[in-house]
Amino acid sequence: PLLTLRRFQLAGHTPIALVGGATGLIGDPSFKAQERSLNTPDVVAGWVERLRSQMSQFLSFDGDAAAVMANNLDWTAEVDVLTFLRDVGKHFSVNNMIAKESVKQRIEREGSGISFTEFTYMILQSFDFAELNKRYSCELQIGGSDQWGNITGGIDLTRRMNGASVQGLTMPLVTKADGTKFGKTESGTIWLDASKTSPYAFYQFWLGTADADVYKFLKYFTFLSVEDIDAIEREDAAREGRPEAQRILAGEVTKLVHGDAGLEAAERITQAMFSGDATSLSESDLAQLSLDGLPSSEISREALPETLTQLLTDAGMANSGKQVKDALGRAAVSINGRAVSSEENGNPAGCFSADAALHGRFYITRLGKKKVHLFILE
Repeated sequence: PLLTLRRFQLAGHTPIALVGGATGLIGDPSFKAQERSLNTPDVVAGWVERLRSQMSQFLSFDGDAAAVMANNLDWTAEVDVLTFLRDVGKHFSVNNMIAKESVKQRIEREGSGISFTEFTYMILQSFDFAELNKRYSCELQIGGSDQWGNITGGIDLTRRMNGASVQGLTMPLVTKADGTKFGKTESGTIWLDASKTSPYAFYQFWLGTADADVYKFLKYFTFLSVEDIDAIEREDAAREGRPEAQRILAGEVTKLVHGDAGLEAAERITQAMFSGDATSLSESDLAQLSLDGLPSSEISREALPETLTQLLTDAGMANSGKQVKDALGRAAVSINGRAVSSEENGNPAGCFSADAALHGRFYITRLGKKKVHLFILE
């Protein structure tokens, strides 16, 4: 929906980004198998502030068609229970609410059910639409296809309370060509927040897009023209080797979310990890690698083992000391790009000297082509 809001803004419409300072305290039950955990007001308030910051990457809050940031706590907090039940609740039929597919699935699921708290979420979201229409003349609500029941409830409530005709637009949840859910990886969810998913990991996620998905995703997630995307596809079809589309997709989306600096860091780290030359990496680049799940461990020069064989085996880079010794014999072990010889096996302190460290404390260590470990000096 964020990208769709941006497309509407580019077409001259005023987007209203709604953050759930109120509804976040309850949780949307739509198509969820179990009751959501309730969050504290402080936690939700923190989410709201982060969402404000993230949305500014997608929407312009200045100039023509300047976006509006709205928080539903602003109007929900003013309403007492009796007023809400009398003025809003009276417009909802329990029979109709139960008939909504998202609610019906929860009610019919054995051992689950739905609490009154989550059951009323639909009313709160519908109330949001009516308030946005009254306060900002909002005429269209956009959401994922799982929000259909909530949006149609809001359309009906807005007509009843405001006498206004409004519309809803839903988009199907994105799936990959293999049928799996988009946005999930083996290591978890991909986040917009750089503290949860670094620009490098974000870039790598898009770089790994399957050929069967990449041109579709270029249309979904970038602002390249259809003509340009079609041209990229034709050029890839005529090119031998890996298509360029993945690199273009990764670059466009990473720049959109993390800006020029985030993209430059992601490309710099990617090149360093591919070439084996880490000397160009900044201290923050190396910290990103540690955050992103690159195997890493802290070491102390005073407590180093007697041999590299033991250190690398203990770090999980090899299954046995023999494997490390064989790699040393083939010059297949390197520390910060420098090949380590068999003669240095008994001198870990020399290999992990202050002069050899990147930024005084980082050592990217490779064994063969695939094993990489980041040692960090305590």
